[in-house]
Amino acid sequence: MRLDSPRFRSEPAALYRELRREFGAVAPVLLDADIPAWLVLGYRELHQVTGDAVLFSRDSGLWNQWARVPDDWPLLPMIGRGHSSVLHTVGDRHRARVAVIGGALEAVDPFELRAHAERLADELIDAVCADGTTDLVARYAALLPVRVLATLYGFADEQGPGLVAALNDMVDGRGDAMAGQLHVAACMARLVADRAARPADDVVSRMLASGRTAAGPALTHEEIAKDLIVMLTAGQQPTAGWIGNSLRLMLTDDRFAASLFGGRRSVAEAMNEVLWEDTPTQNVAGRWASRDARLGGRAVRAGDLLLLGIQAANHDPQIRTHGTALTGGNSAHFSFGHGEHRCPFPAQEIAEVIARTAIEVVLDRLPDLDLAVPTASLTRRPSPWLGSLTTLPVHFTPTAPRGLRHP
Repeated sequence: MRLDSPRFRSEPAALYRELRREFGAVAPVLLDADIPAWLVLGYRELHQVTGDAVLFSRDSGLWNQWARVPDDWPLLPMIGRGHSSVLHTVGDRHRARVAVIGGALEAVDPFELRAHAERLADELIDAVCADGTTDLVARYAALLPVRVLATLYGFADEQGPGLVAALNDMVDGRGDAMAGQLHVAACMARLVADRAARPADDVVSRMLASGRTAAGPALTHEEIAKDLIVMLTAGQQPTAGWIGNSLRLMLTDDRFAASLFGGRRSVAEAMNEVLWEDTPTQNVAGRWASRDARLGGRAVRAGDLLLLGIQAANHDPQIRTHGTALTGGNSAHFSFGHGEHRCPFPAQEIAEVIARTAIEVVLDRLPDLDLAVPTASLTRRPSPWLGSLTTLPVHFTPTAPRGLRHP
């Protein structure tokens, strides 16, 4: 099965079931240019892979397929050759960089964060509320997270649209992926250089300060810039997908209809349900076997690439024996990862505040919100990694912009 198959976008849940029936918990797949990899579908197997950082390493230099990978391979920005970001470091150096990231994000004031998110969400809603119709993905969910994160990091607000476009190109893994990566890298390098010369009260300045005193050698500006790119990508794309997929669930599933009419408790329930049923990050690259091993009955060779099938594992029938039942707040999903390389807890909190604020502002501002197209017509991003929507057209009763000024 090719990972760029249209079925990964049109009917991923059915495809994962078929792969599981045919191959079991670990399935062979092909990436662009017919490069082979393993897709880990089983919950227990994914727990094993993410929990053993020695046998299943994050060091992409171990890959036994590098000789076949062309320089312009569109998946390079997400898999990485010679990347020195926190994603591809291991051991003590990895832990030191995670500590720098976690400390910088933990210092974000949650009240200021919510205020920023509300202000920017209101601005986006003000731009469409008088129209009576809009696309809640293209004109809202895809724009909000990066604008909030840009404020936290220290970017100028007008840089947001360009960053969104470049990040989309990177993650979609098509022809513009490398150009998108170069744009984001150039913007981040300039920001790091500016904050090194003129520190401010923002995430970048805090990382530069703590990076100088990190365990082991001080972090270089290049290392910090690469880690910030990882943080921006992981903060923008999955959070935008979390917003869009949660709104889709509330608009199409009767179990969450109360969310549309003031039942705010069910907003949190819908958001958690999405992380199980329709997580925005479907697959993650990846881990590399440091030696020959057995996994899910498969012979994995040293240097083989294992892709983390987040959505497939969340749907594993051995874990979700009643797949149609609500999860009831259970957070044992893989949507934030697991093990040493999981998403840092402060980053999870920031993503949740942004996503929940975005959803609540929409429900407060747009009365009698309803889907404007048949549910079956909704399509997903052309990405092997993400399961977020390309569009979410809605209609509602037009209202006047508020022009709110938040503190």
